[in-house]
Amino acid sequence: QVQLVESGGGLVQTGGSLRLSCAASGRTFRFYNVGWFRQAPEKEREFVAVINWSGGVTEYADSVRGRFTISRNNAINTVYLQMNSLKPEDTARYYCAADQDLTRWPVRAVPDFESWGQGTQVTVSS
Repeated sequence: QVQLVESGGGLVQTGGSLRLSCAASGRTFRFYNVGWFRQAPEKEREFVAVINWSGGVTEYADSVRGRFTISRNNAINTVYLQMNSLKPEDTARYYCAADQDLTRWPVRAVPDFESWGQGTQVTVSS
């Protein structure tokens, strides 16, 4: 497993942007698919986006497609989530997660990810 630390959350107005970062420890990070999930109070944790190990393939939830972009830089063990045109309904705690099973794609389910960070809070004011 790898250790994951998210950063970049904060308070932003509707229509604003934020970039989240997920920094990983471990030299094998480039062999993990990495996803972003979010969880609002009293709601289930939901899939947001995922990127494959090489960075060449991505998947998005319908609710964020066209507004969010996931990317990664394996040289520095970091995955990013660029969030534009933010809406109040994007308010949640955002988590990154890593999946070592590279034979599984696309991967969107919470149980499929073995390693999780502690999350970073994103609040979008109306």
